[in-house]
Amino acid sequence: MVPTHLLLLPELPLTPSGKLDRKALPAPDSSHLQARYRAPHSDVEICLAAIWQEVLHAQQVGLDDHFFELGGHSLLAAQVIARIKTRLGISLPLRTLFEKPLLSDLAFEVAALTDNTTDNDWSDMDQFMDSLEEFGA
Repeated sequence: MVPTHLLLLPELPLTPSGKLDRKALPAPDSSHLQARYRAPHSDVEICLAAIWQEVLHAQQVGLDDHFFELGGHSLLAAQVIARIKTRLGISLPLRTLFEKPLLSDLAFEVAALTDNTTDNDWSDMDQFMDSLEEFGA
């Protein structure tokens, strides 16, 4: 099991038999994660936020959210990378999510790759048009 939240306590609550009293543990406070919410705006940001919401079972994901602070781990990261490939047609190495765990940073990376792909498509079209001009078409 991978914990989604860590909480420091001065001491652990114990049952009369000396075992951990799980029912007496305080609920984790995740309010600090929602305090700095910035909504996604671009198509890539919105798509990535939707993927994170699905994979992390989160209600809301913003640009400043950190994948691993929201409960992400390596297996979920692999799911995110696979869904990016399926929905956006972009292959990313798994390490990309570890290097860019903020949604805004990952979106910037994906958008840059999308732009490069688009540029390559136009360069292919330019080459095709040049070949047609050579034949006098």
